[in-house]
Amino acid sequence: MASQSLVEAIDALKSTRVRMTPQRHAILEFLYETKAHPTADEIYKALEGRFPNMSVATVYNNLRVFKEVGIVKELSYGDSSSRFDCVTTNHYHVICKNCGKIVDFHYPGLDEVETLAEHVTGFEIENHRMEIYGTCTTCKPSH
Repeated sequence: MASQSLVEAIDALKSTRVRMTPQRHAILEFLYETKAHPTADEIYKALEGRFPNMSVATVYNNLRVFKEVGIVKELSYGDSSSRFDCVTTNHYHVICKNCGKIVDFHYPGLDEVETLAEHVTGFEIENHRMEIYGTCTTCKPSH
């Protein structure tokens, strides 16, 4: 059963006349089912068994299309590979400094930051991003 968010993402693609190929659907479905903020390579590896003729370039090209439509965000953290996240609600990321694991963190109280920033600076604010760094439970030494 597809999640409502996945259905809405597919509808958004259809409204922009983007053809829904089986590979495109599988990439999108994988993104909506995983909570791991995968890299393009991780998506490719997860799907190559189902689509042996699909290339890493196909995954990158589809992710670019998803970004342009506004259903996927690219998260780059200064390392060589970006991670991808479905656009669902405003949320933040807690990132393990050791293994790179990313976990979503919801904090609605920060929504007013954009309004305040706009008021103070006169900028027209489009969005914001916050990252919190620490050590995950797997990497944290036990006492």
